[in-house]
Amino acid sequence: MLIPKKTKYRFPHKISYEGKVKGNKELTWGEYGLQIQVGAWIKNNQIEAARKVIVRFLRKEGKMRINIFPHLSRTKKPLEVRMGSGKGSIDNWVAVAKNGTIMFELKEVSKEVANQALKAITYKLPKNKKRDKNIKYHYKIVEKNESK
Repeated sequence: MLIPKKTKYRFPHKISYEGKVKGNKELTWGEYGLQIQVGAWIKNNQIEAARKVIVRFLRKEGKMRINIFPHLSRTKKPLEVRMGSGKGSIDNWVAVAKNGTIMFELKEVSKEVANQALKAITYKLPKNKKRDKNIKYHYKIVEKNESK
């Protein structure tokens, strides 16, 4: 599981995933990548599940890089607990992925295998159906432009 070794504050303020990303919107390392089209919090176990799927597809032929890391802790109070008595305990860790963030990158792999692997991991990542009824695709597979 991806968990930070040390944090400055135990319970940070909530960070919004609304709006566009400032950096990390172009492929820097690999030839293929997965870009999120709608902002979301991505849990550490979802990132780990996606990593396992990619490793299964790549076997030993390609390389993978994960560009997001769950730095933000999410808290939750137990069920049937009265209000007050402080903030709840840490429930899980999330990565904030804004609109346009490149989350995973692949290199040294064929186009077919990259497309299959990146399409397969979209089933492991969150989709907010209530909030985004008009959006058909939540994730986009991007390729590096060789013309540069």
